[in-house]
Amino acid sequence: MIMKRKLFAVLAVSTVVFASCSSDKDPIVTPPVDGNELTELNGSISGNAVVKGNTINLKGATIVRAGSTLTIPAGTTITATDKNAYLLIEKDAKIIAKGTSSSPITFTSTTKNSGGWGGLIINGNAPLSRAKESDASTFPTEINDQIQYGGNKADDNSGELDYIVIEYSGSNITQDKEHNGLTLNGVGNGTKISNIFIKAGADDGIEFFGGTVNVTNLLVVNSEDDMFDFTQGYTGTISNAYGIWESSFTTNEEDPRGIEADGNHDGSTPTAFGQSNFKINDMTIVHKATAAGTAGTMKEIVKIRRGAKATINNLLIQMNETAKFGSIFDFTDSKGNGDKTSTVVYSFNPASLFDIAKIKNPEGVTLTKNETQTGANTTAFAWTKYSF
Repeated sequence: MIMKRKLFAVLAVSTVVFASCSSDKDPIVTPPVDGNELTELNGSISGNAVVKGNTINLKGATIVRAGSTLTIPAGTTITATDKNAYLLIEKDAKIIAKGTSSSPITFTSTTKNSGGWGGLIINGNAPLSRAKESDASTFPTEINDQIQYGGNKADDNSGELDYIVIEYSGSNITQDKEHNGLTLNGVGNGTKISNIFIKAGADDGIEFFGGTVNVTNLLVVNSEDDMFDFTQGYTGTISNAYGIWESSFTTNEEDPRGIEADGNHDGSTPTAFGQSNFKINDMTIVHKATAAGTAGTMKEIVKIRRGAKATINNLLIQMNETAKFGSIFDFTDSKGNGDKTSTVVYSFNPASLFDIAKIKNPEGVTLTKNETQTGANTTAFAWTKYSF
């Protein structure tokens, strides 16, 4: 996992011209006279704002500034019209995006292809891995190193996401730098995130950079890199998650995985305090891709490394009979192995593809193979209308 920095220049207030990475001047964000309704998203947003209209455009890089709240009503569709467009919530700002099962909020792209836009990024004040416990470590956001995330507020509140669709994200800035679908940077557990559907993204489905936030009912379909990615001291819990590569899926990523977990940032601080120590309850990882060569190969199904500790209960791994993959579990890495106190209780189907040689566990992590494990409860995703 490479830190994916994107260089965008952003000026700070909503009535000031926003400079894009191409140095062209984007339109000024000018809300109506009452100052709280937005009919498009672009540039900086200061103060409390509400999206107006069932369908609006995300026309460029959009940043909700500290002290501000962006509210998105149920049933809204936000369409990115430029691959460099993204929505970022700064530390001390909030997003309130509460859809319903019958009226979800959708973030999409005009391209209808992976890599069509930059995704949703939320920054918070929750802890990261750091030199010592008393540090309130902060870190530059990968898309804009002038914007920081992280701190010492485990219960920090960045708002609420519920019944959200994020599709066609992961725009490619350089060959090895892409956005994710949902990026959570130092987000605290005062933030509520549930019922999230991420599909057809060019990079990770969801990535946690530190923080303590919990996520419930998470569906990731056809992410070209990792389905679920954890790093930099993440300590929350994921409950009821399902990730799948469909039979027609292909990827050009070098090392796609079901789960990828680092204890600290890119393995650069192996002695840091507050390494990743997270829980996953009820998860299914499905690999049905049949493409030839690396285009249909999952490098590892579960990769826990660089000091990360994972406690995974009720993991179901399902493979197509012709699925190509490297390791089932891999706890090794040149920058440090996974924490040996990790535990995983799992089942693997079909049994004919299970190979003990595909488990790399030199530290003696407790792996319990139990064929009664059922994985995620897919009825929780009925609102997505996805066919399992």
